[in-house]
Amino acid sequence: MSSLHSRLKAFPSLTFILFWLLASALLLTPGQMRATTTVDLLVRGGTVVTMDAQRRIIPDGFLAVQGNRIVAVGTAAEAGQYRARTVIEASGKAVLPGLINAHTHVPMTLFRGLADDLALQEWLTKFIFPAEAKNVTREMVRAGTRLACLEMIRSGTTCFVDMYYFEDDIADVTEAAGLRAIVGQTIIDFPVPDALTPQIGLAQAERFIQKYKTGHPLITPAVAPHAPYTCAPETLIACRKLADKHGVPLVIHLAEADTETQTILERYGRRPIPHVERVGVLGARTIAAHVIQTQPDEYAILKKYNVGIVHCPQSNMKLAAGVAAVPEMRAAGLAVGLGTDGAASNNDLDLFEEMDTAAKLHKVVRRDPTVLPAETILEMATIEGARAIHMADRIGSLEAGKLADFIIVDVSNPRQLPNYQLASTLVYATKSSDVETVVVNGKLLMRDRRILTLDEAAIRRETATFRKRILESLQK
Repeated sequence: MSSLHSRLKAFPSLTFILFWLLASALLLTPGQMRATTTVDLLVRGGTVVTMDAQRRIIPDGFLAVQGNRIVAVGTAAEAGQYRARTVIEASGKAVLPGLINAHTHVPMTLFRGLADDLALQEWLTKFIFPAEAKNVTREMVRAGTRLACLEMIRSGTTCFVDMYYFEDDIADVTEAAGLRAIVGQTIIDFPVPDALTPQIGLAQAERFIQKYKTGHPLITPAVAPHAPYTCAPETLIACRKLADKHGVPLVIHLAEADTETQTILERYGRRPIPHVERVGVLGARTIAAHVIQTQPDEYAILKKYNVGIVHCPQSNMKLAAGVAAVPEMRAAGLAVGLGTDGAASNNDLDLFEEMDTAAKLHKVVRRDPTVLPAETILEMATIEGARAIHMADRIGSLEAGKLADFIIVDVSNPRQLPNYQLASTLVYATKSSDVETVVVNGKLLMRDRRILTLDEAAIRRETATFRKRILESLQK
């Protein structure tokens, strides 16, 4: 001891250091004494809406991201374990999974408002199909996709499911914007802008699948037969074989309107859902959009094949196509997500509007205010939407191990106050303009309403050019 004392006297600076370390240790809390982990991104102070199995909502919570994955979710008291390269303070805001637009046609943003207030078949055959024939090129598809990605990022969508033409260009633009997508090459029996025959379309679809199917971080390729009334049984079978060959999703419009039901009955003597089952198009990872024309015994068919259903209330209302039996399908155990459809029939890609509409539509149709409460609608836009597109193991909730797709939403505006039930506030009072920050695959796409991955001014100029070009084409 005397030897140590003499050494300390000889080194006064060492004495000071030892004293400082001892004092610091005594003042540290247990949480501070734990080793810290460095992560890429830390969001703290907000109300974290996890959408996990317990549907936990964590006031004053945190979210830690390393690379493209969430590594921790918890209370602010636990956040001290993490040190981050980027920290976002989210006090007064909600942190929730990114919204999933489970059915759309993104290039059709350039046809927004072109033909409104028409029945579905008239809208398609007299306006949309002719406009597409004259205008849809790779250049147009890329421009429309850029506009759509800008709109979706601004409104809190982090993942979408698309079916259109020139899908390799859609995938390329989507990847550059940083969004996640299931992208399906449309197969149809008549000539379309990128394929004169369904056989050419199938060959293009296979090339597209081979390009993207090996674990791409953002793009999942798919096969997308347009609908049972535009694809003969042999085309549908070929699409299913191609999807099975490569293990990719199959996306289809199904039971969309009474005109479709009548057509299928006349051609094949069966309703649309029994028809596609008989043909053999239903199977692994099928995503069916609209699904309005249903009968109770048909839910079992959809359940048998684990078909994901996409409800598009605003588009269906606008085209007077009908109202899908969403409560009944959910009661039958089907996963039902939300989609906007294309902007030509909606006329936007705003999932916050879609949530509000879906909740109210079914209440008034059934004259029951308890149908599809806000909590259920929020599920349909997040974790149930992920189930519907067969990606719930990766996205749709904020949990350690899942991909880091989330949004930060301001919930302090006058129309959102007072806030008694957060789900109600998000579904009935929140607007897409309240979305402040968007993260996909761990990457910031928008922060404090500033777009980081797209040139908004250039997109506006490009859109004006195509508007003029489309109008001129329709006058010829």
